[in-house]
Amino acid sequence: MRFQLTDEQRALQDAVRSYLRDKFGPAQVREVYETPESDGVPASLWKAIGEQGWLAVLVPEEHDGIGLGLLDAAVIARAFGAATVPGPWLGTILVGECVRLAGSAGQQAKLLPRLAAGEVKGAVALLPQGSFVGTPATAAGGLLTGNLGLVEYAGVADTLVVAAQDGLYLVDPAHATITPHESLDRTVRLATVVLDEAPGERLEASTPEVLAEILDRAAVLMANDLVGIARKALSDTVEYDKTRVQFGKPVGSFQAIKHDLADLHLGITMAEHAATYAAHAADVDAPDRHLAASIAKAKAGDMANLSTAAMIQYHGGIGYTWEHDSHFYLKRAKRLEYQYGDASQHRERIAALLLDA
Repeated sequence: MRFQLTDEQRALQDAVRSYLRDKFGPAQVREVYETPESDGVPASLWKAIGEQGWLAVLVPEEHDGIGLGLLDAAVIARAFGAATVPGPWLGTILVGECVRLAGSAGQQAKLLPRLAAGEVKGAVALLPQGSFVGTPATAAGGLLTGNLGLVEYAGVADTLVVAAQDGLYLVDPAHATITPHESLDRTVRLATVVLDEAPGERLEASTPEVLAEILDRAAVLMANDLVGIARKALSDTVEYDKTRVQFGKPVGSFQAIKHDLADLHLGITMAEHAATYAAHAADVDAPDRHLAASIAKAKAGDMANLSTAAMIQYHGGIGYTWEHDSHFYLKRAKRLEYQYGDASQHRERIAALLLDA
């Protein structure tokens, strides 16, 4: 069976790439990098993300969304990774998924149209920091308590979704203690979030199964961001090594470099297929969707690490400088590697799923 993106998905991919190439390239990313005191959400970029429908991709049509699948969102995530795009796109998408899968009809009608339009920015705290199991908060009588760890874009979020022992809760950030922290990867803004009996609104259909589904979907989107980083890092390295001359020859013609880059290409291609299939498996509710999510996240994390390290190494001296863009990719890959389970955690899950099967 031949498996590939549909014409519509390719058109979406081209539209995202074209906008980023023309309107939000490395110069704009560097501006975010070099102003760590900013909120990390360029106004023109966020406006375009809303207007282009990239926040509405998973929102049902009855709530002013486009009603597409996770594979369509993965196309966007991959393009955003390749361009190291800042902003709370992922957090807002995941808040929408929590509300779509676990919210009541009233909660969906209230929030989903505003999330789709970009009127509301979202952030999520679904796992304890550094762990792939458990919840970051406890709930008692609708009041939430817990140190949620580092939460992406909590400082600009209009709503938080927090996982507690009895389900998912909507929390107003005004009821949390939010402390900004500088991140090594400045394409994100991080803050510690502490809840001390903060009022929360439980998403009525919350179950452990729904939370597990959301975590898998988050891991798949992370995997696609990572393979976008990996492919871009490799492509830029290959282009540089075609033109960088040493001893009278392009360094890319040297056997040691050429073979290493060829191996990276094969590994990244496999990771791309794994990330694409994992999104498709979630869309069609395939029996192996949980396994596919873990394979995609583990493989993507490995290849993003290898390709960004090679990018710095094979750019020679300039690869180690602040002025070159290589560190954008390396730092983003390092951050995303541990989000929603690192490679070791997902390999343990793969082994458990296969043994249980």
